Amino acid sequence: MSQTPAIHEISIPPDAPPPGRLDACLAARLETLSRSRLRTLIEEGHVTVNGAQAKPRHAIRPGDHIRVEVPPDAPAETTAEDIPLKVVYEDEALAVIHKPTGMVVHPAAGNPSGTLVNALLHRFGSLSSVGGVARPGIVHRLDKETSGLMVVALQDAAHHALAEAFAERHIHKLYLAVAAGRPARSHVAIRTRIGRHPVDRKRMAVLDPPHGREAATDCTLVHHSGGGLAKGASLVVCRLHTGRTHQIRVHLHHLGHPILGDPVYSRPPVRHAAPRLLLHAWHLAFAHPLSGAPLAFTAPPGQAFAPWLPDDGLPPPHDFI
Repeated sequence: MSQTPAIHEISIPPDAPPPGRLDACLAARLETLSRSRLRTLIEEGHVTVNGAQAKPRHAIRPGDHIRVEVPPDAPAETTAEDIPLKVVYEDEALAVIHKPTGMVVHPAAGNPSGTLVNALLHRFGSLSSVGGVARPGIVHRLDKETSGLMVVALQDAAHHALAEAFAERHIHKLYLAVAAGRPARSHVAIRTRIGRHPVDRKRMAVLDPPHGREAATDCTLVHHSGGGLAKGASLVVCRLHTGRTHQIRVHLHHLGHPILGDPVYSRPPVRHAAPRLLLHAWHLAFAHPLSGAPLAFTAPPGQAFAPWLPDDGLPPPHDFI
């Protein structure tokens, strides 16, 4: 692995048509780098236009000179730990994991060990290096309290391709959630913007434009039951179209139906109605990043969901895609 940065120099001819935004201009000219990778490079200051750092939406003009510095991928150095790990699928490029509730995905302040990454390093020996020393192999995340399916990259090429698929919304993600009350409609498409709460920075919130980032979730009612709460509780299937932090938890709270067991976005009666956050990454489907073959995986929810599951079983995932 090279330890020197790769440099790309792009000069726009003075008589060329305006090439548009910086991110789009680079995507059209540097096909070996994914859009998500290019955006990260821009946001981290590795791209300059005429010697000055620029934002992704910067308008490129004829005569501009663009310099892109791609730093080498850092080797994974997080310690491997012998932690039980449920592997649903694996090949030379990727693995699909069923993460248990209570497990943090990668080391961070307050959680230096005992994470999914520590377990992955022990199980596979090496992971893609794109995420750096703390997040090798991690293409997307689940909250600590959320259980269910995650795809991790074992090779850099697979990592870049999977990141691009997530960015382009080519990966289908379905979650099961048990929400307080009963939604007024059996299906609701939630389209908001989500960002840091203006007062409590540890929380996320629905914000008015132009603040926050676009967030899209489709929620479908599957089953309603008494569940011990005054207005009962509802099992809903949530399809994610974007991947904002705490997205489903924030959106259901925004609808007035917080998730049972949620320690952040629900009041004590709802928070204590379940032994854990009742949010589960149920179904994951995508094209293999190298071969293009279709892959689909479904993981049943844990025993904590049992009181709210329909007697005749869950509908097939394809009903919601």
